Amino acid sequence: MRCAARLSGLPLAACLVLAGCTGSSSPGGEAAASRSSRPTSSSPTSASASPSATPTAGALNLLPGMPAPENPADVWAADRPGNLAPAVTGFRDLVYVPNSKSNTVTEIDPHTFKVVRTFRTDTEPQHVVPSWDLKTLWVNNDLGNSLTAINPRTGKPGKSFRVHDPYNLYFTPDGKYAVVMASMDRQLVFRDPHTMKVRHRTHVPCYGVNHADFSADGRYFIVSCEFSGQLLKVDTVTMKVTKVRRLKMRPGHMAPMPQDVKMSPDGRTFYVADMQSNGIWLVDGPTLKVRRFLHTGKGAHGLYVTRDSQHLLITNREEGSISVLDFATNRLVDRWKIPGGGSPDMGGLSTNGKVFWVSGRYDAEVYAISTVDGHLIKRIPVGSGPHGLCVYPQPGRYSLGHTGVFR
Repeated sequence: MRCAARLSGLPLAACLVLAGCTGSSSPGGEAAASRSSRPTSSSPTSASASPSATPTAGALNLLPGMPAPENPADVWAADRPGNLAPAVTGFRDLVYVPNSKSNTVTEIDPHTFKVVRTFRTDTEPQHVVPSWDLKTLWVNNDLGNSLTAINPRTGKPGKSFRVHDPYNLYFTPDGKYAVVMASMDRQLVFRDPHTMKVRHRTHVPCYGVNHADFSADGRYFIVSCEFSGQLLKVDTVTMKVTKVRRLKMRPGHMAPMPQDVKMSPDGRTFYVADMQSNGIWLVDGPTLKVRRFLHTGKGAHGLYVTRDSQHLLITNREEGSISVLDFATNRLVDRWKIPGGGSPDMGGLSTNGKVFWVSGRYDAEVYAISTVDGHLIKRIPVGSGPHGLCVYPQPGRYSLGHTGVFR
């Protein structure tokens, strides 16, 4: 979610259901982390049972050019502890924290929990995003209308690219396009993933496009629209919106405000965090129909899959907690409260999966939380308004964007 200052300019039409869409073709901690390529078990459970009721290899008609899944029954199989790609060999382990109100990025050494560098950015950096080929990190300077490249080998910032309204950034599974979530422009902008030149603009029938995730076969992705409470299904090849779903208001709650989106390991369910409904929606991808709603906590916001593909971590920003969902049963099995309160927003898992790093949006701090038992390992002061924190490098063969969605 972007800062409140961006909401004041929203037109009344943001509350209306809009039909149709158009497209145009204009241009202990982390110190124990393993760096080996052999997977090991990860927390919260030590079991590594495969998800049940999964599609078979033959059922996946993959997007052309997309890498074949390591395990067709588990879209997150490549993210096992220590399973780092050759492309990230020699990269420095760092936690990158964009401070949206300070216009800076803070870098933290995850082994010592110490800040090692802070550098200036353009206005309102929202997320730090790994590129599809894993070789670049992109700082999304939303109000600065730019993307700043970071060299992950050194952690040093480099060239900035002029990109309008880059609230968030994703990459198609074939690596062909970068997809800019141009929230206030009401567009999905497909760009060259290296030069960031525009290849296509898709105008969307909603307000506040912000988060997404791709289907197991890569042929479509689901997008959340936070200001109009809608979900979009977008065809990856045609770049057209094919379905629109308005989420229903729950009794006693404000209008839905969907945030992060994450695919289940078996590829059958999209989970959508909703910070106004205080929980997550379970959505069927092909039909975009809502299967059920699950209350997690006040201000449900970010979604993160554990390294063993067994659990989903859900940040509840307004109550300072992390809910833990078991994928096999779709039930909550734990809740970790941050001592003294906090505002957990966006983050990522350490290489070994034992530490969950997450920004404290309202508290100018970062939390390092044990995934073994949920205790707070460290609270680290950073700049004002820390948001889309990125732990890097992480296991996985390629990046779909955001703060690190790897497959």
